[in-house]
Order: sequence, then C-alpha cells, then structure tokens
Amino acid sequence: MTGCYFEEFAVGQTFDHDKRRTITESDNQRFCDMTMNQQPLHLDAEFAAETEFGERIVNGLYTMSLAVGLTIPDTTDGTIVANLGYDDVEHPAPVHIGDTIRARTTVTDKRETSDGDRGVVTMHVEAFDGDGRLVCGFDRTVLAKKRAP
Repeated sequence: MTGCYFEEFAVGQTFDHDKRRTITESDNQRFCDMTMNQQPLHLDAEFAAETEFGERIVNGLYTMSLAVGLTIPDTTDGTIVANLGYDDVEHPAPVHIGDTIRARTTVTDKRETSDGDRGVVTMHVEAFDGDGRLVCGFDRTVLAKKRAP
C-alpha cells in the first residue's frame, strides 16, 4: 500500500490502522540491547516485581517506534521526504510483554513549503493496548511529497 501525498492529507482526517503487533519478550530484549538501555525495569523480572508495576514493562521508546511503524503503510509509505520531528511524547500507561498494540493517526496541521514543491504535515499518533488504554501519544511532523503534475 502507498502512503498519502501532501494533497491527500486533510486536517482532521483520522486513520484507524489495521495492523497490530503483540509485543514479545524477545522484542523488548532486542530493542533494549540495540539501544544499550539496560534499565532493569525492562529486563529484570525480580527487580520489576518489587516496583509499583509488579512486572517488567516494555521500553517506552520501543512502544513509540512500534506506533510509528504501524502507521507508515496508511500515511507515509513511499511518499515521505523526511521525518522532521516528534513532539509532546507521553506514556500515560505502561505496556506489558504480551500486549497487542494498535495505532490511530489524526492529521492536525498541513502547509506547503515556501517553494511550493512539498508539504509539511503534522499528525497526532496514539497507541492503544488490547484493552483500549492509551499507552503512548505524540505528534509526528513529516515533509511529504506532492504528486507529480
């Protein structure tokens, strides 16, 4: 599936993404290993059992990255020039190993670049667990291609 070109985005447009992923212990371990994040809350079951969460929680940056990945086919697959920024990131609820994550994107702003060749699109991305709890939210701003004339 191809993402949207600048002209195809509309402020207020919402995408409820069909793709979902169940997070495995291996996913969390590999992400922590690749990013050199050895926080015991993510990796040490005995340590995490003594915290307010009672068990390991998934690395929040993995949750955010997964949310972006789930949105790509519907929004920017093949139509993006660059990611310009991620803002106002929140993690209002923990994600646990075994949770299935889904995402929703709402377009909040768009404007043409000063040369008119491309466009800047800002989207609010939300990730939810299988119980429908919001587990991550953030704004993603991209530089999008325009359709060829």
